Amino acid sequence: MYYTQSLHRAVQQRPNAAASVFNGRRRTFAQFADRVARLAGALQSLGMRHGDRVAMLGLNSDRYMEYTFAVPWGGGALNPVNFRWHANEIAHSLTDSDTQILLVDDPFTEIFGELTAPGTPLRVVVYAGDGAAPEGMLSYETLIATHQPAHDARRNGDDLLGLFYTGGTTGFPKGVMLSHANLLIDALAINGEGFPTPGGTYLHLAPMFHLADLTNSTIEWLQGATHVMMSAFSPRALVEVIEAERVTDVLLVPTMLQMVLEHPVMAEGHDLSSLRKIIYGTSPIAETTLDRALAAFPNAQFFQAYGMTELGSIATMLPPRDHTPEGRVAGRVRSAGRATFCSEVKIVDEAGNEVPRGTVGEVIVCGPTVMLGYWHKPGSTAEAIRNGWMHTGDAGYMDDGGYVFIVDRIKDMIITGGENVYSAEVENALAQHPAVAASAVIALPDERWGERVHAVVVARPGVAVDAQTLIEHCQARLAKYKCPRSVDFIDELPLSGAGKTLKSDLRSRYRQ
Repeated sequence: MYYTQSLHRAVQQRPNAAASVFNGRRRTFAQFADRVARLAGALQSLGMRHGDRVAMLGLNSDRYMEYTFAVPWGGGALNPVNFRWHANEIAHSLTDSDTQILLVDDPFTEIFGELTAPGTPLRVVVYAGDGAAPEGMLSYETLIATHQPAHDARRNGDDLLGLFYTGGTTGFPKGVMLSHANLLIDALAINGEGFPTPGGTYLHLAPMFHLADLTNSTIEWLQGATHVMMSAFSPRALVEVIEAERVTDVLLVPTMLQMVLEHPVMAEGHDLSSLRKIIYGTSPIAETTLDRALAAFPNAQFFQAYGMTELGSIATMLPPRDHTPEGRVAGRVRSAGRATFCSEVKIVDEAGNEVPRGTVGEVIVCGPTVMLGYWHKPGSTAEAIRNGWMHTGDAGYMDDGGYVFIVDRIKDMIITGGENVYSAEVENALAQHPAVAASAVIALPDERWGERVHAVVVARPGVAVDAQTLIEHCQARLAKYKCPRSVDFIDELPLSGAGKTLKSDLRSRYRQ
């Protein structure tokens, strides 16, 4: 199984159909494939060899999608960069992965100097924007125009498809290694659930660096879909693009869905009847939001997906039949669904023994979508994957029908606006401020973001500090979405007998 197979199939079967649509540019599958092959040849001429990581730092665009095919076509491995990170986090991921080639578009050219500082492995930066290439960068379009198409390397199976960096508990993200087979088997499993509209139009609204978008993109490529890209989200722009391009399928995180439903544009009579499939996930959703969405998009089927980057990325799915009134009455709509066709899911106790149905334990997953491991972190890999089972760190239970209900996160992870934030990472940043003696970071419910990052801080005696100062301190070190949105000060943190912070006590106190 190889990632580029779906592109070959689309060119063979629908060469003149639209493959990509972005900012007025429309390219057929034949045109798209030619550009991919030429970009692959250019990357090879720049030194990309089999398995070499090539990064992309950019907003959603047709060029971003060309990158996702050209790198494996040329034999390399993807390294999509989270543009919401602080520059030092981006630099860490590039250095950690030994990435030597970076593609960057307009909004991010200003941090070029920080990413190419002495000691970093970067030696080639390709400008993938619309203007003239800045000094020190090569032009994306010139590379395509001046290179011959390369033959598809057809790396496959367990060959590395890409590194997908995810938030870590040690202060910096970890690189999740996913193979061609990981992603394609996951896509085939979701195809089996009925998500894509065959030959439909998929809207790339979620950031394309996010594995959730790449997974859904892969699913849609298998069905020969047209891909429409939006570089930035706004409720009005979303509605107008759906209407203009007759979008059939879209991934929406609950935060986006809620913002659209509450926006005045929904009362303006736009024709959204083309929507057929809406998949949501990555963070909790309020039932009231789901009710409004079902009413607002009556022609659409709703799917909920649960998973993680390490699972490439979906482990369970709640299909449309469970979003019906019968499913609501049965309580299944509050679940994360059941194991997909290619995954096995269990709930276990601390010793790894499966617990009785209805008993809360840790969610673990086994199957061909489980990651190859963490890049250069064998210890972390061994801790996460035991006897072939990925330990998710999520607490949940399973009912008699095999439906999984997520009740909490064993790891202190916060999901805000669809992005993962690990509390230890934020606590490490807070600890660097001289006024902070100790801190605990927890999730609090938030109507817009699903959850917000909340810091509980013990200040050093005799040192004055306020909440805004600490928030700005974190913003200088972390991506903005990881930083606390609220801060409370406390005399001492509640501790267990073993000296560990009792975050369950803090969550109970501050959620009240």
